[in-house]
Amino acid sequence: MADTVKKPVKITETVLRDAHQSLIATRMTTEEMLPIVDKMDKVGYRAVECWGGATFDAALRFLHEDPWDRLRKFREGFKNTKLQMLFRGQNILGYKPYPDDVVEYFVEKSIANGIDVIRLFDCLNDLRNLETAVKATKKEGGEAQIAFSYTLGKAYSLDYWVEKAKAVEAMGADSICIKDMAGLLLPYTTAELVTALKSATDLPIELHTHYTSGEASMAYMKAAEAGCDILDCAMSPFALGTSQPATEVMVAAFKGTPYDTGLDLDLLAEIADYFRPLREKYLENGLMNPKNMGVNIKTLQYQVPGGMLSNLTSQLANMNAEDKFYDVLEEVPRVREDMGEPPLVTPSSQIVGTQAVMNVLTGERYKVVPQETKDLFLGRYGKTTLPVNPEIQKKVIGDEEPITCRPADLLEPGLPTFEKAIEAYKKQDEDVLTYALFPEVALDYFKYRDAQETGVDVRKADTENKAYPV
Repeated sequence: MADTVKKPVKITETVLRDAHQSLIATRMTTEEMLPIVDKMDKVGYRAVECWGGATFDAALRFLHEDPWDRLRKFREGFKNTKLQMLFRGQNILGYKPYPDDVVEYFVEKSIANGIDVIRLFDCLNDLRNLETAVKATKKEGGEAQIAFSYTLGKAYSLDYWVEKAKAVEAMGADSICIKDMAGLLLPYTTAELVTALKSATDLPIELHTHYTSGEASMAYMKAAEAGCDILDCAMSPFALGTSQPATEVMVAAFKGTPYDTGLDLDLLAEIADYFRPLREKYLENGLMNPKNMGVNIKTLQYQVPGGMLSNLTSQLANMNAEDKFYDVLEEVPRVREDMGEPPLVTPSSQIVGTQAVMNVLTGERYKVVPQETKDLFLGRYGKTTLPVNPEIQKKVIGDEEPITCRPADLLEPGLPTFEKAIEAYKKQDEDVLTYALFPEVALDYFKYRDAQETGVDVRKADTENKAYPV
């Protein structure tokens, strides 16, 4: 390993996005977040991740909020801090590939409404699915950070990640994120990976992981020693478990060392005090499931990311099948292998997870096959790292011919059609994008919005519904 690199590390704060997505199925409301924004803006974070991922869908579907309005309010409050979002490449914030014109317009409007850093990833690490979004981000003056969906398996050697880093730099990325969504990184593996990436590229390296396996804080320590530039952390009331390491803990750990973040622990303590009652609220209403708060070293076997884990518990509870939880976890790696060992991250995590649930509950593997499973075997999400199981593929898609091109190459421009569909409801340019991603949910929200404007409170925010596919 190269000599230890000694320099201050920067912190990206996740409490307004991934932390509550991983622990409470993305149910924190804008009203709960805004009062603390002013203090968070004084911290000196590298960025605050506050948008994208599942927040868009959840805001509409369960909280009956306009996610674009949330972003504008964040931008108004964070006067000194970069705002960051998570963007699923060609899948944007949805669960399937969208046409290039929709991707480009979504990037344009995200940056126009306040986003500075767009973290782009593809669930299969198929870089073809990131090309359009990277170009659009650069065109609009945003920072394009490309994230590798980190995973373990036969094909995922150190050379694999190094080659990806070189390719990403050639694409024009401004920085690289190691996105360890399942908490698979061990401390010394982390040091080896960061050292290799720092040797292969001049781009800043950011590390994102989850505490699910109990290894995350140790991995962060070794990452900093190996020269990692930025670490993703969450305020302690929404840290640990299936979330990230705690911000204050990492800041304290590095204090007085060459890696000192320079952040004020007293200010961070005040921010933590704000979030603590919210944690208690979600514990009391049952949305923060204790199963997701402990350490499970079997994560290294199942490779189930935090958001997927909390969703599986919710799904099974709603189906009165909680006793099948560990059976489903054991089925997940088998399904993943059938599908070419994709990283488990949205939407591939939903595809693998849902198929595992179906296989267990029906008692017969692939007896029930959702359309998304068929699409993955047909190549409609992109190229898997390893070939899919040909026998299972035949059972799932029959005589249909899989595609080998970039999936979006087969999609016609979509904006004109979407614009026409919402003529009666449109109140802002962004509404067409909301509809493009989630048509039924969007129309439901638009009707709710119209009713609200007439003074009719037709519904209340559903902060306790647990059946949400994070």
